[in-house]
Amino acid sequence: MKRIVLTGGGTAGHVTPNIALIPELKRDGWEIHYIGTRSGIEYSLVSGKSDIIYHSIHAGKLRRYLDIKNFTDPFRIVCGIGQSIQIIRQVKPRVIFSKGGFVSVPVAIGGFFNKVPVIVHESDITPGLANRISSIFADSICTTFPETVSMFKGDKAVYTGTPIRRELFNGKPERGMKICGFRPDKPVILVMGGSTGAIAINNCIRGILEKLLHRFQIAHICGSGNIDKGLMGIPGYVQFEYVDEELPHIISLADIVVSRAGANSIHEFLALKKPNLLIPLPLEASRGDQILNAKSFEQKGYSKVLLQEDMTQDALYLAILELYNKRHQYINNMAMADQNLGIRKIIEQINKYA
Repeated sequence: MKRIVLTGGGTAGHVTPNIALIPELKRDGWEIHYIGTRSGIEYSLVSGKSDIIYHSIHAGKLRRYLDIKNFTDPFRIVCGIGQSIQIIRQVKPRVIFSKGGFVSVPVAIGGFFNKVPVIVHESDITPGLANRISSIFADSICTTFPETVSMFKGDKAVYTGTPIRRELFNGKPERGMKICGFRPDKPVILVMGGSTGAIAINNCIRGILEKLLHRFQIAHICGSGNIDKGLMGIPGYVQFEYVDEELPHIISLADIVVSRAGANSIHEFLALKKPNLLIPLPLEASRGDQILNAKSFEQKGYSKVLLQEDMTQDALYLAILELYNKRHQYINNMAMADQNLGIRKIIEQINKYA
């Protein structure tokens, strides 16, 4: 039996590409093992799936800012490396595929010490700290953006695109309408802020909710604990903390999307040809990767961008109206993009190194 270890976690963006690969790997006869933490989102998204063997390790976050946990997390990282070495030695995989996030670093190091080929996938234009460390121990680095290849030394990096979950293409608008309780005679805006939500976007959308509802219906994925109970039951407005199996149907129903600019999400909008307004995480809350992702898509004509520091209620309302009015232009631009990469190219890399 040929075995593969997948790893990645901390946010949904470090897990969903792995989930997209799993059906293809199963079809190719792989026994799939996943290494993650017990407390991370990867555990809730992966551990219950059939035919996947989940292994838990300790992991510490790699921070570039002052935090008391900076003194304790190095010990968790060392512990995680030891656990990874032991798990990989027992599993004996042919290859390890790492999607990034702090949990992936001990696994990449564990693979290196067990002489198992390691493939790292970088979602953003600029590599994150975890993947920069993991790349030292990697045999191959797959990139979502072609611009990223030159940011890694040597000839390890290859442009593959990102794996898109095939179930997203099976969404049915009529199912989405039932899930949301919407009418068929008004356009739909999908608002989403990543797996943890986006407070700034949530507040601004709710501030112009009355104006928007004159023209649109709104499906709002607002993040855990972010539902406004005072707005429940308003016709044409529905809130979700998080959606999983319902997402393909809700996104198929949407005419336009308002979102953060995580690499996986924006490539899903591109693949589904969904006009989108991107409001990337600001510099004070991130390393600036979402801003670069958004600018790349804006330059290609795939997205409209509104920086959070420029976001007022009026600016957001006007940006939404402009996006909707020009939606066919964005759809035409996205239709010209080459999306025949992703899963196929990454599976090629996995087979090559296995």
